[in-house]
Amino acid sequence: MLDTRRMQVLRAVVTSGSVTAAARNLGYTPSAVSQQMAALEKEAGIALLERTGRGVRATDAGRLLTEYAVTIGRQLAEAETALAELRAGRTGRVSMRYFTTAGAALVAPALAALRRAQPGVQIELKLSDPDDPMPQVRDRQADLALVVRPRGQLGLDGVRFEHLLDDRYHAVLPAGHPLAAKPLLDMTDLADEPWVASESPGPCLDPILEACGAAGFSPDFVVESGDYATAQGFVAAGLGVGLVPQLGLDAPHSGVVVREVRNPVPIRSIYAAVRGPAPERPAVRGLLDALREAAAQAGSPGAVPGPGADIDAGDGSGPGSGAA
Repeated sequence: MLDTRRMQVLRAVVTSGSVTAAARNLGYTPSAVSQQMAALEKEAGIALLERTGRGVRATDAGRLLTEYAVTIGRQLAEAETALAELRAGRTGRVSMRYFTTAGAALVAPALAALRRAQPGVQIELKLSDPDDPMPQVRDRQADLALVVRPRGQLGLDGVRFEHLLDDRYHAVLPAGHPLAAKPLLDMTDLADEPWVASESPGPCLDPILEACGAAGFSPDFVVESGDYATAQGFVAAGLGVGLVPQLGLDAPHSGVVVREVRNPVPIRSIYAAVRGPAPERPAVRGLLDALREAAAQAGSPGAVPGPGADIDAGDGSGPGSGAA
């Protein structure tokens, strides 16, 4: 096999017209250059140089290899540049999975920011609903996934979790409901109400059940819905009340009002699940940084409805639950 480094030495010899000049340009001794040329000729199985007075010139084989050496040198330079861009996080490809209600509030602004900062990074984006994306992250079919997980249940081999946002649930009431007159509700205020379920069993329903249990009751679900938009319609029709997370409150509905709840405040924790423990790629780190910034904006005080706000629930469905 031809040694590409020796081909670059050949290129220097042919370009300069002599072994001595090539040695001077390369910082080698003439003897070292001669040895390199002898070894390359042995590899090629044909003479590459012929003497012309005090210099040398390329044979047909020498000219052929010199042309290839030019191409190889250019490609190596391009490879070094591309590798430097990849190391710096300015290029690369990241596969990401997300659930619906995280799309508008987290994914969209994060990708827009990443495109401005690192336009060479390509994102393969897929909706994970209704499947759990964790096996894809664990099995290296995806680099990153947005998931809802209880804070105490984050153990999974081959996956690292980075907390992004604590998404508070809010009470959604029919517009004419007596509790709508209260600016702030206690969970016990909802104990005797019929409930509209917007979540299927899983990590998004668990915070609701836990908050109700801490308040001393179990919610009486009279209607089931697979998404927040449908649940909102059931609530507007007067069929019951419900709890919807902040990220689900993005589509206005004239028939409902939203109130904050306390004692306790139901919260779902949103994480970025990343492949590990392999070294993190710069492009993945850039996406994580953008997601954290988007999460900070989504969780800022201005993004959370205050007491008495007439804000309506949006639709969405997420991994491990009917609506996330």
